[in-house]
Amino acid sequence: MSGGRTYYLTTPIFYVNDAPHIGHAYTCVAADALARFMRLDGARVHFLTGTDEHGQKVAKSAEAAGLDAQAFCDRVSQNFREMARLMNISNDDFIRTTEERHIRACQALWRAIAARKTPKGRDNIYRGTYAGWYAVRDEAFYGEEEITLGPDGARRAPSGAEVEWVEEPSYFFRLSDWQDWLVDHYEKHPERAAPAGRRNEVLSFIKGGLRDLSISRTSFSWGVPVPDDPQHIMYVWFDALINYITAVGYPETATGAFATFWPADLHMVGKDIIRFHCVYWPAFLEAAGLAPPKRVFGHGWWTVEGQKMSKSLGNFIPPRQLVEQYGLDPVRYFMLRELPFGSDGDFSHRAVVHRINGDLANDFGNLAQRVLSMINRNCASRVPAPGTLTPADEALLASARALHARLSADFAEQAFHRALEALWQVVAEANRYVDEQAPWALRKTDTARMGSVLYVLAETIRHLALLAQPVVPQAAAKLLDQLAVPADRRDFAALARPLVPGTQLPKPEGIFPRYVETAAPA
Repeated sequence: MSGGRTYYLTTPIFYVNDAPHIGHAYTCVAADALARFMRLDGARVHFLTGTDEHGQKVAKSAEAAGLDAQAFCDRVSQNFREMARLMNISNDDFIRTTEERHIRACQALWRAIAARKTPKGRDNIYRGTYAGWYAVRDEAFYGEEEITLGPDGARRAPSGAEVEWVEEPSYFFRLSDWQDWLVDHYEKHPERAAPAGRRNEVLSFIKGGLRDLSISRTSFSWGVPVPDDPQHIMYVWFDALINYITAVGYPETATGAFATFWPADLHMVGKDIIRFHCVYWPAFLEAAGLAPPKRVFGHGWWTVEGQKMSKSLGNFIPPRQLVEQYGLDPVRYFMLRELPFGSDGDFSHRAVVHRINGDLANDFGNLAQRVLSMINRNCASRVPAPGTLTPADEALLASARALHARLSADFAEQAFHRALEALWQVVAEANRYVDEQAPWALRKTDTARMGSVLYVLAETIRHLALLAQPVVPQAAAKLLDQLAVPADRRDFAALARPLVPGTQLPKPEGIFPRYVETAAPA
């Protein structure tokens, strides 16, 4: 990755009909780890998150809360800003779809699409009447073949959301004319929809036949007005997806942030909204003459203690509860280590404690504490000078030095669990090396050799701390402080600048405390 590289990364914008929960935090933490990695690796990063504030569902939620729609959005959007701060998310921008910059961008994109023709030479946007099934909860239209009739007599979408029959005048996007282009797009660029299972879902949906998409509503008014026809409000997903280009300055495309960062390198989304991002969004962009995103990754969902999160079960976990119970960095580590990114997983108290006490406290934390404590006691709190290195020394250092390339490949594929497995393999190797070399015994028989062993370990820990920063930034910073690594030598370019013998080190402190059960988990 070159120093001149740019990287544009987004989370989905979160719908403001409810409070943030573990799923929102998960998306943000994953995107944040990637943004931090890319910055440390020399890229110029633009990292975006924000809130989706229009649509019928928000209007109904505001009404139920007894608030004006804008006042409701102001309050709930702030909750998502606070969640980002709580989870130590390093976003560069926070967008709200009620901002004037976004309304301008939506209307500009509408006009750009309307001014161009489809691959079949027809108008991209035309006026008609929509009649069909609509799920307010999903803000999505569904075909008759997708609807099931429940035992309670309610008709439901595949998501379980109840649907209602809607008939109203509407503008349509001629999505059907883009079917062949979309198939060709993903067959030529399979990496653009990930992981592979999601890409297969997307292609199956496209090849199953695309219908033209209703992109305006007239039955409510909380949204972006259609240019030159303000009684029509843009379909909430047409509005929402445009946030990604709003944030880089659209409709100005020739200069500035758009010219620097678009197309986006990655849209990080939950698997439930992959269709909107991999079917509608690239078609809208191509119809407007803009490049589609380079990659969309649809991650999986969390259950809680084996059960799907549900208000009725009362198991929606606020992110603050997790951080207060387990600590911020341990929660971030657990989210990215516990399961392959893209798969579903279970958030259980037992699993979190296992990762905290096993991986963090016993393995990495204990390695750092005992090595730094031995340097403190036996080397006058200074980085020892290494002598001639043995094959065992060289092997451990080689493992540490190989990590950057390995993690670069894993992060590029959003394989966070593999990256952390690789880090902890070196943690385990370093712990075995400590036991085999026994520096506490060398203190009595060969102090020069003891110094070499402790230097190799300290240098290995430096590599581990530098590379762990994207996932556990606070703990890694604390460990780098204890190694006296200057603030300007903490990017990945500094991996090639080893510890300087004789450097004074502060008194070591634990970085990953054990989790001690004080009461039965709620």
